[in-house]
Amino acid sequence: MDKKQTRKVLTASLVGSSIEWFDYFLYGTMAALVFNQLFFVNEDPTVGLMLAYASFALSFFIRPFGGIIFSHIGDRIGRKKTLVITLSLMGFATFAMGLLPTYQAIGVAAPILLITLRLIQGLGIGGEWGGALLLATEYAPPERRGFFGSIPQMGVTIGMVMGTLALYLMTLLPEAAFMSWGWRVPFILSAFLVLFGLWIRKGIDETPEFKAVKASGEIPKLPIVDTLKYHWREVLIAIGAKVVETAPFYIFGTFVVSYATTNLEFSRTATLAAVMIATVITTILIPIMGALSDRVGRKKMYVTGAVAMGLFAFPYFWMLQQGSVLLLIVATIIGLGVIWAPITAVLGTMFSEIFDAKVRYTGVTLGYQIGAALAGGTAPLVATFLLATFDNSYVPVALYIMLTAVISLLSIWAVKDLSGTQKQEKAATLVAKESRV
Repeated sequence: MDKKQTRKVLTASLVGSSIEWFDYFLYGTMAALVFNQLFFVNEDPTVGLMLAYASFALSFFIRPFGGIIFSHIGDRIGRKKTLVITLSLMGFATFAMGLLPTYQAIGVAAPILLITLRLIQGLGIGGEWGGALLLATEYAPPERRGFFGSIPQMGVTIGMVMGTLALYLMTLLPEAAFMSWGWRVPFILSAFLVLFGLWIRKGIDETPEFKAVKASGEIPKLPIVDTLKYHWREVLIAIGAKVVETAPFYIFGTFVVSYATTNLEFSRTATLAAVMIATVITTILIPIMGALSDRVGRKKMYVTGAVAMGLFAFPYFWMLQQGSVLLLIVATIIGLGVIWAPITAVLGTMFSEIFDAKVRYTGVTLGYQIGAALAGGTAPLVATFLLATFDNSYVPVALYIMLTAVISLLSIWAVKDLSGTQKQEKAATLVAKESRV
């Protein structure tokens, strides 16, 4: 594959993933700042916030269903066609959110419509990530698979940077204007990003590995059945490994917005700025960590990040408690910007290397999305509940972060390190199969 084709593949993988996560994180932050007041109206502000976070969590439980639907299409028909469908679904739902009337205008129909669109978002993202990952890794040279696999992971943080920046600009408006129409602008303008993403993906061909499977006639009739029958251990490993990557991320990137502004009296602007700075840093570090994993191995990179995450849980909250904007920024940079980077950089590649190409879309998607459902979308809700239950003490939330690290370390213990000789043997086997075809 020449350099021009490489750039095109990586751009298609990155752009779509960035747009998907821009839309997704936009909702997560708006749940804390806007939706609890305009859609989930309640006399108790804490209840309203928890309802808003519950709507955020709800879509995570629809993501595995979206994953099953679109990974079936991806393993049966192809990665490219699936990615066009998922991006279109996500774009429609996000654009429509910007046009919704509020609770004050149409009553209970407002949160119902919002939740419906949120579920559509969940279906789209459920199938998007696996396709974006495989578009990168199945085109990758064996010795650079870690780097290639880290590129779609950058889409998570790039999407968050775009979403945070859009919100930051809108919060510069007077409060009345922001609550009236300013919050709608990023949702509506996302339509232009979606059109750009579809245009980029139009020129990409199917991946070599999917073509090889198709040519061999080994495409399974029901990929989900084959995955659960022959690869259930790998699915469980992927679910567990996802926990420490997703729960702390939503604590550092979403929950902190409401916690820092409501409980610790930081300004909304300062909190969003801290998150934005940290996400820029982790976006830069992700491909560096991915390339490093090609030299030292995925497992070593992942374990180092997971251990550091567990150790940083208490220092993170202690730094926030000091009431210093500088320490707020430093704490967010360390947690979200530095420690999280090696975990997420190798996660996708590690998943893709433990599943056979015939069911790879289904396998990586199931593990990723079920893990996200159990630990990701629920994280802000769990953290808010723990604060309310334990008199605003951060100790239970810190222990929760440590628990996620322990769960993932136990899961990853079962993963073979696919660096060095094992990775070369896997690549040689694949080449042999393709030559026979």
